[in-house]
Amino acid sequence: MTIKWRKINRVLHRDLGYFFTGMILVYALSGIALNHIDDWNPNYVIKVENHQLQIPENFDPAEKEDVISLVEEAGIAGKYKNHYFPEEGKLKVFLEKGSSIVVDMATGSATLESIQRRMVFYEINYLHYNPGEFFKWFSDIFAVSLIILAISGLFILKGKNGLKWRGTIIAGTGVLVIIILLLFYLS
Repeated sequence: MTIKWRKINRVLHRDLGYFFTGMILVYALSGIALNHIDDWNPNYVIKVENHQLQIPENFDPAEKEDVISLVEEAGIAGKYKNHYFPEEGKLKVFLEKGSSIVVDMATGSATLESIQRRMVFYEINYLHYNPGEFFKWFSDIFAVSLIILAISGLFILKGKNGLKWRGTIIAGTGVLVIIILLLFYLS
């Protein structure tokens, strides 16, 4: 009985491709997001709103209850966590879920910054960062499988469209592009 290497190669390539499709999409999407981290925050949507507050005459910014009532009277949603004075005449109040408000005590001008997790991207970026021991090993298996997928893909086609001609030129060009980019960025 002879071993049919081409058939085994095709089956391995196909089944690994099917099995790891989800992970390929997770790493691809989060990789794109992380590549553009200077352009946007892939994990959070940050909203900034301006408010005008009426500060009562008897307001004592050192009193927690006064700060809470000021925020509540302004109609700003969010449970009080803490407050402090980042600079003279400015009050910063921290609210639940990462929101905060900065109040100019002289003018009553307030800036509310609220943070909300970006749907889908927050979760896939979390996976991209390998959140635990299990996922570290799963990611290693995934990386090895990508190597197998790449190598097995080279041997799917025969003849002039395979490694004998076209496949070698295209694969070689891909390797050459990586070498050129490395030389360009390392110099």
